[in-house]
Amino acid sequence: MGQAGEPRRVHAHDGELGAAVARAQEGDEAAFAVAYRLVQPGLLGYLRGLVGDDAEDVASDAWLEIARDLGRFRGDGAGFRGWTATIARHRALDHLRRQRVRPQGTALEQDVLDLPGPHSTHDQVLESLSTEYALRLIRSLPRDQAEAVLLRVVVGLDGNAAARVLGKRPGAVRTAAYRGLKRLAKELGATGVTDDRRRTLGESK
Repeated sequence: MGQAGEPRRVHAHDGELGAAVARAQEGDEAAFAVAYRLVQPGLLGYLRGLVGDDAEDVASDAWLEIARDLGRFRGDGAGFRGWTATIARHRALDHLRRQRVRPQGTALEQDVLDLPGPHSTHDQVLESLSTEYALRLIRSLPRDQAEAVLLRVVVGLDGNAAARVLGKRPGAVRTAAYRGLKRLAKELGATGVTDDRRRTLGESK
């Protein structure tokens, strides 16, 4: 369970990923290829939201570091996704700094309460978020919202894992995610999104 009773988010392939990572750490190159196949699509989507057309180059740099430091990783499949996202984010920020484009975060005045519910903004826009159009929309969000949406929906991290990647409080990340997804839902024509629905991703204005 996560903070405030949030259940840990389970990805469909976390078990397979964890097993592949364990074998890869023992030197199994085929297992590393499996881990790459399971992680790369979400990681590349995250990076596209951060650096646009340079995402594949940044991802390549990230995977070089992931391969180099694989023996240091400790954790399961979900943990590996979080670990790789952290490395990819560092490489993306390095890339942006080299371009003299510094991402500007915005501080939230307060966290929102975690209110569980059967439906979420995430569920309403999930399918659309895989499109290039949706990634462009995400990039138009304030940076804290964009990263929260990308980590939670595209990479598939839970609130606590995304917070660790961003170095922020879990509540702040969930707030940013919720606000960002609400904006996206409006842009994508989703209906029935209300403030009393379950938290997911978003921004500060």
